Amino acid sequence: MSPAPASRAKRRPATKRPAARRTRTQRRRTTGASGKAANRRRRRRILRRTLLSAGALAVAVGLLVLIPLGLARDPAPICIDDPQTFPEAGIEGWSGEQLENAATIIRTAGALGFPREGQILGVMTAMGESSLRNIDYGDWETRGFTNPDGTRTTSIGLFQQQEWWGSVEQRMDPATATTLFFDRLGRLPEWQTMEPSHAIHRVQINTDRDYYSRFQTDATAVVDAMSGPCE
Repeated sequence: MSPAPASRAKRRPATKRPAARRTRTQRRRTTGASGKAANRRRRRRILRRTLLSAGALAVAVGLLVLIPLGLARDPAPICIDDPQTFPEAGIEGWSGEQLENAATIIRTAGALGFPREGQILGVMTAMGESSLRNIDYGDWETRGFTNPDGTRTTSIGLFQQQEWWGSVEQRMDPATATTLFFDRLGRLPEWQTMEPSHAIHRVQINTDRDYYSRFQTDATAVVDAMSGPCE
């Protein structure tokens, strides 16, 4: 008889349970790896959606900012024949009645055949003489100025023209006063080659031939802004 305990010991299935444990462990590892991969894919999808949403928001904000800026840089056109199109904020500080008078000077000068340079001279002159206002008084009333012979000055209107320029009605009518100014400017030889203020001085006969220079930049801006097409 062979000893029973030894025989039973040899027949124990010692390898079955470790194999089962290894299978379960592998399954758990496979399941865990798949879950992690799925989590990573889910996080990437969430990240992509977040980035897309942020990008769309940035575009929307950019449009909200850029569209008003674009509109601000593209103002409505100014039509010289329609004062309602003149900017309420003015042009270089000149507005309202001043721009209406500037428009009259530009139109009248153009009708007389004077180009942009001449139109600028006309606006410069009225800026310096009356601040582009058609006033019925002058240097005598404001500063007590007299003529070289001691008589009081009789300057009135846009160009502060004295009585030898014409009647009160002529000098107080912006278009007629402008015509009187350009009639004399046109008789000045080579006025186009002279310093603008010096040419004006020869017409106006004021005390300082450089006086009008300070208005050249503003007059140029006004003429150029009001000379575009009416669209």
